Amino acid sequence: MILYVDCNAARNGNGTKEKPFKRIGAAADAAMPGDEVIVAPGIYREDVNPINAGKENNRIVYRSEKPLEAVITGADRFDTWEPYEGDTWKLTVENSYFGAYNPYTTLVSGDWLNITVPVHTGEVFLNGKSMYEKDSLDKVLEPGLFDDSWDRDFTKHTWYTCQSRDSDETFIYANFQGKDPNKECVEINVRPHCFWPVCEHVDYITLSGFTVTKAATQWAPPTALQEGMIGPHWSKGWIIEDCDISESKCSGISLGKYRQQGNDNKWLKYKYKDGAQTQRDCSFIAQLDGWSKETIGSHIVRNCNIHDCGQTGIVGNLGCVFSVIENNHIHHINNKRNLAGAEIGGIKFHAAIDVIIKNNHFHDCVRGIWLDWQCQGTRVSSNLFHDNCMSRDHLLKPEFMEGLGMGEDLWIEIAHGPTLVDNNIMLSERCVRIPAQGVAFVHNLFCGSVSGVGRGVLNGTAEYPSPRYTPIHKPHSTAITGVMTVLHGDVRFYNNIFVQPKVRQGMIDICDGGGLDGKSLDPEEFRISENVPVVNVTGKYEWDEMNLVAGTVRYSGYMKEDEWKACFEGYGGEGSSLSRERFYIPLPVWTGGNVFFNGAKPCDIEEDYMVDTEHEITVELKNEGGKYTVETNVSQYLPEAKLICSDTLGEAFEPEERFENPDGSDIVFDTDFYGMKRSETPVAGPFA
Repeated sequence: MILYVDCNAARNGNGTKEKPFKRIGAAADAAMPGDEVIVAPGIYREDVNPINAGKENNRIVYRSEKPLEAVITGADRFDTWEPYEGDTWKLTVENSYFGAYNPYTTLVSGDWLNITVPVHTGEVFLNGKSMYEKDSLDKVLEPGLFDDSWDRDFTKHTWYTCQSRDSDETFIYANFQGKDPNKECVEINVRPHCFWPVCEHVDYITLSGFTVTKAATQWAPPTALQEGMIGPHWSKGWIIEDCDISESKCSGISLGKYRQQGNDNKWLKYKYKDGAQTQRDCSFIAQLDGWSKETIGSHIVRNCNIHDCGQTGIVGNLGCVFSVIENNHIHHINNKRNLAGAEIGGIKFHAAIDVIIKNNHFHDCVRGIWLDWQCQGTRVSSNLFHDNCMSRDHLLKPEFMEGLGMGEDLWIEIAHGPTLVDNNIMLSERCVRIPAQGVAFVHNLFCGSVSGVGRGVLNGTAEYPSPRYTPIHKPHSTAITGVMTVLHGDVRFYNNIFVQPKVRQGMIDICDGGGLDGKSLDPEEFRISENVPVVNVTGKYEWDEMNLVAGTVRYSGYMKEDEWKACFEGYGGEGSSLSRERFYIPLPVWTGGNVFFNGAKPCDIEEDYMVDTEHEITVELKNEGGKYTVETNVSQYLPEAKLICSDTLGEAFEPEERFENPDGSDIVFDTDFYGMKRSETPVAGPFA
């Protein structure tokens, strides 16, 4: 059955084409498996709560009649502002207007949130653009520039909120910099979601072709109920496609997780157990509560434009398992910089078991993708990354390094793999940060550094040991088979191109300055070319050595497989004269077919590789009318290489799982970034 919705219809509609529902929520109350809800163009100011689940072969589909012209928004428009002082105006809203959830009394809070000035979940929007909250009225009356923002010039558009002392009302003061808010389009966030089931297990829903925007979402760490403007809550089999998703206070789409009894934001509330322990508990508790492939995950997010969200474009822990994220444009995430912490990126996933992230475009985020914990069977393939870093114009203060860091295209943290990264184009100055193991890099173009090698496993204590132990799963399953910390190594680099870029002086200034342990490597070992001055690559922090040198060089000193195996010859167990230290040494590293240009450096165990010092490689990203192309002369100088397959890569050490497809079949890397076939003797990089 087809149900119709039109915001211009009368309130007594019955869902027929002749008498459509006025609200999407009314259709959601009526929709049953197999039904399709067609929504006419218009603005729908509601928080849709789908209550009925579809079935695997009989979905419930919500579709915008005209692509992107049905707008679901969490904000309401107000034209009752009163002049207050200068360019500052005042809005008074009765608290009863907000119902049970007032975004102007609700602070953004949760585990791993790292902000010194509290902010609310609400926002004020001037002509669709969010303004900057301040913690005092004086800072609204006389606003200064906020240098950390990517849009520094707009940061004088400020607002402040407080509660009336004499009545049950919310006051909002806003500086519109000379504009009249009653003549412009001024909105405030009033709802926590746009399309989100309150109940769990509302399965097999499709949301197609909507514009979704401006929800007052809460911070979404992995230990909490992870909320987004859109999300399946704790369900299976959703499809979110062809949507434009923007201006969430925190996260645009959430693919997990549910609220755990006694374990919701436990680190923040309880304080006595470290966040690593409470996050580890999440996985075990979820397994006891029925977390499995049969009941959770297997979502698809495709062909969406996801942008201008405060925390993440897509977030998920546990609930994201077995999902496919493809053909999305994810950009301008966390650019306001009013939120900071350890859960920020274009995508931030924990436990991305058998998740495929392919053919997406990530740019102008402080981080493109952050894969954290349990990246087992995860594949990042044929994505374009560029300009994922801290603000390019107002760059980098040293204190950022204790939190978010400098940003990069891809961060893989404290995971055991197998994680596969293939056929990607990575153009940010820092391409990959990898305090993890069990990772294979195949046929990528890296125009930036590989950093974080050998670090990021400890929890930063100075006196007591603090290794982080993360779960290991049965292959292609949520079932937990053990936990282990990261030994480092167990990494493969095959048929990649490394090009050393020019690096901004601001990044060099931050990176220069000595290691955490006070030791420094010979700087001349890391002289790359005239493009980049020598920097001290040992770095200051446990989390990141702040390397800016392209190539595999940070794996110098690791062993090849035969050397590593030799350490175990003759070991006789307890009482043996041979030390058990060997069980905790870094794991081996495999290489082959990699090519290094413009001063990019190979590691000292590199095999079957080429360093080209004769030719200057150019890599230029062009944007013509929103269509991005990469122009490079690198293909002129590439030697033939060997075809790589699952047998080449073997298995990740801890889970003893092969680098293979989610169905257990072999992977042969015989297609390139564009899906074109490679020959039996391919060249390095993502292009056939």
